[in-house]
Amino acid sequence: MQPILKVESISKFFGNLIANSDISFSVNKGEILAILGENGAGKTTLMNILFGHYMPDKGNIYFKNKPLTFGNTGNSISLGIGMVHQHFTLADNLTVLENIIIGHKSLFSLDLSKKASIEKLNSLIDKFNLPINPNAMVSDLSVSEKQRLEILKTLYKDCELLILDEPTAALTPQETEALYKTINNMVKQGLSVILISHKLHEVLSISDRIIVLRNGKIAGEQLTKSADYKSIASLIVGKEIQYPKKTKSLPLNKILKLENIFYETDLDLDVKIENLNLELSGGEIIGIAGVAGNGQQNFAKILSGHVKPTNGKLFFDNKEINTFSAKSFMELGIAYIPEDRNKDGLVGDMSIWENAIMTETSNREIVNNFGFIKSKKSKEKSSKICQLNDVRYQSIDQPSRLLSGGNVQKLLIGKWLNRKPKLIIACQPTRGLDEGAIAAVHKMLLEARKNGNGIIIIGEDLDELITLSDKICVMYNGKLSNPLTSSNIEKLKIGMMMSGEGF
Repeated sequence: MQPILKVESISKFFGNLIANSDISFSVNKGEILAILGENGAGKTTLMNILFGHYMPDKGNIYFKNKPLTFGNTGNSISLGIGMVHQHFTLADNLTVLENIIIGHKSLFSLDLSKKASIEKLNSLIDKFNLPINPNAMVSDLSVSEKQRLEILKTLYKDCELLILDEPTAALTPQETEALYKTINNMVKQGLSVILISHKLHEVLSISDRIIVLRNGKIAGEQLTKSADYKSIASLIVGKEIQYPKKTKSLPLNKILKLENIFYETDLDLDVKIENLNLELSGGEIIGIAGVAGNGQQNFAKILSGHVKPTNGKLFFDNKEINTFSAKSFMELGIAYIPEDRNKDGLVGDMSIWENAIMTETSNREIVNNFGFIKSKKSKEKSSKICQLNDVRYQSIDQPSRLLSGGNVQKLLIGKWLNRKPKLIIACQPTRGLDEGAIAAVHKMLLEARKNGNGIIIIGEDLDELITLSDKICVMYNGKLSNPLTSSNIEKLKIGMMMSGEGF
């Protein structure tokens, strides 16, 4: 095959931090190359160099035998490099066509031909089998349609190399399958693809070749047809990963019961919660599956006391709860691990030890009678939490924002487990984490289940939910399905329900 991209000895430093070190590889025309690695391995930095966001400190990149002008996104796009980010960059108040044109020409351009633009867009829709209505408002599109639009935006600019960053993070299994059919179709038409993903089973099913980054360097390269899940996972973290296994567990007493819960606000973007019923026992994990935006955030806020339902009853430990606040629920023994761990889980500029004891201001062991924190005791307690939960850091005094995603999540779960809660609400507990961190988080949650905790996991990763959960419910448009037990959980059926079937 003829290489379309050549990366030669790329290095990038941020002060003393080595983000990329002497990285060289190529991408062939009509090839799907997967780039894997732990959080902080250098994947994002490398892609930002390739797409023109960053300047490397050393090395060269050639695209179609032409040198890339670093630090110039326009140059990368004009040469034929396109990138679809994990978080969409679309204007919801514009149509599909306007979103495509706005990155190509000014909307006020005198030579802007709407007819010619629609003709070109429709030809791309037909050629690559990406059905979408050019006149539809983006705000009315589904998640998978927005994904198609992002791809069409790059193809409209005559993209020949497409970089996809976590493309299936918010898709149902059916939508994921459809996306990968589209990618294979594009590759048959001559497009080259670089795929960044944490979902190994998907990477193994679609890619041609895999490159693994570790600590900013290439740790290994392998043809996908000769690779397997275990060997690639071990290559990513540098050692064999011990995946925890769910053992049989007898549910204990009921700890949570929801009766006919309703919730609605005046905010247009909020999804109304309707007639929600659920029961959870100690020693049991219930997974809540659903595509983002179907009411999961409001559901989690109700369960953690952040908002009070409009109607209905919530029972905890057989007592009806009428006072809804984060503090009162925390005192009851309810732990809440939010979806956005960096925004809602911790204060990034505060130290690791300060974040670890933030919920302990009533604990006389670390706060004196005058309300002042005992820093020595607090640091000892925080260090113990980090040690028990394998939170890796340089100094307990360092800002918590310098931790990797996996270490942030282990810190959050660890500090809540230290409180010995009865109920754990975990939202997207492993989103964006590497295989080693995923295994560690799964182990922590299964240990908590073994110790009698009731756990609700709210997520979009069906493989994870099926692996961990005793029962799975599906949330769609603010409604919750009846639970499916582990004996009759079918991935296809759950995926269809996530798309609205049965609601």
